Amino acid sequence: MKTDISFNKINKLAFPALIAGIAEPLLSITDVAIIGNIENNAIESLAAVGIVGAFISMLIWVFGQIRSAISAIISQYLGANKLDEIKYLPAQAITIIVLMSLLVVAASYPFSEYIFRFYNASGIILEYCISYFNIRIFGFPFSLFTFAIFGVFRGLQNTYYPMIIAITGALLNIVLDYAFVFGIEGVIHAMYIDGAAYASVISQIIMALMSVILVLKKTAIPLKIVLPVHPEIKRLLGMILNLFVRTLALNLALYFGTAYATSYGKEYIAAYTIGLNLWLLFAFMIDGYSSVGNIMSGKLLGQKDYKTLILLNKKLMRYGLVLGFIFILLGALFYKPIGSVFTKEQTVLEQFYRVFWVILAMQPICAFTFIFDGSFKGLGEMKYLRNVLIIATTFGFIPTLLFFDFLDFKLYAIWIAFCVWMFLRGIFLYFKFYRKFSPLAQKQ
Repeated sequence: MKTDISFNKINKLAFPALIAGIAEPLLSITDVAIIGNIENNAIESLAAVGIVGAFISMLIWVFGQIRSAISAIISQYLGANKLDEIKYLPAQAITIIVLMSLLVVAASYPFSEYIFRFYNASGIILEYCISYFNIRIFGFPFSLFTFAIFGVFRGLQNTYYPMIIAITGALLNIVLDYAFVFGIEGVIHAMYIDGAAYASVISQIIMALMSVILVLKKTAIPLKIVLPVHPEIKRLLGMILNLFVRTLALNLALYFGTAYATSYGKEYIAAYTIGLNLWLLFAFMIDGYSSVGNIMSGKLLGQKDYKTLILLNKKLMRYGLVLGFIFILLGALFYKPIGSVFTKEQTVLEQFYRVFWVILAMQPICAFTFIFDGSFKGLGEMKYLRNVLIIATTFGFIPTLLFFDFLDFKLYAIWIAFCVWMFLRGIFLYFKFYRKFSPLAQKQ
């Protein structure tokens, strides 16, 4: 049966995926907005949330790639009408990733001070980093579990239930953030930065519980572990390994950005934290259309329908670019109010306003890159994605950052480096996609 790639079908998948995709960055951005407005040591607290957020995002991106790997395999089997052959794979994959996450918690918790000294944190900022991280890291296994379940739903061409889970988690986090950070007189004492961490962990636990209930009630995928090990586990682990290395390269760029911003001073890292969280929010919103590429490309590959695959990519590119330009317009219209949502500290806002236009201007480039990135994940091209990220980081981001840092561009240096990085990633994927699939489409 011909796969429907109409405007309505794409947006029926993209809109829920967009909402679901912003769950994790929304947890962080809520922390940033609320912590930036506390009365005591707001700048130091904001800086700590930014540093820890960068590290935890790194962990989630590195290990959370199981979502894309599970989605790719399930969607390919769905396209080939062999879904029954794959139903026991998710439980085995989820067990592996959760065990790995527990090892990460055990390995990182005792060394949190050394981790954040590595990010150039010191003094009260370091103290806040340790306190915030040592609470929030316990939500990490629950986040990975939820990401894996999202991969199951995506592979089944369903983005609705991940959206429900994400909305619930995000709203709960906002309510708990206010209650725990500022306190409720006579009920809960104000916990400030620790309160934000507790709010995030509780929200992540609730999202994981909802994921279990919905996947068992709404799909034919069981979560019981059945032996022997599924034959596709080897391919899945290969995908995860390539994505693991790829995401290490990605997070090397994020590490350099955070470390350099921290070295410039507390106002700079606070401003960078606001900018980074907005950039991540934009990225995950564009990921709504990128997710459609992930979801539908695997299915079309399983059907060997290369003409529709190319047409899908062109449509997603148009939608993604439109969304990127909408971000520019909205950012320009609300340039000043956006910054004041996160902090009232004028020294921080001054640095943020200087570079926010760069973050906005790069959004069409980000859209271009993310659309191809999603399609390649759905196609199972994890090795090529890995190589592109390594090249873009090694020969794009780092040299650009070092050059403009030498010229004393400070935050400009970081965001210009991100622009170069995104462009290189996108252009490599563009040429690879059309070089591989255009000849196959012409033969059909």
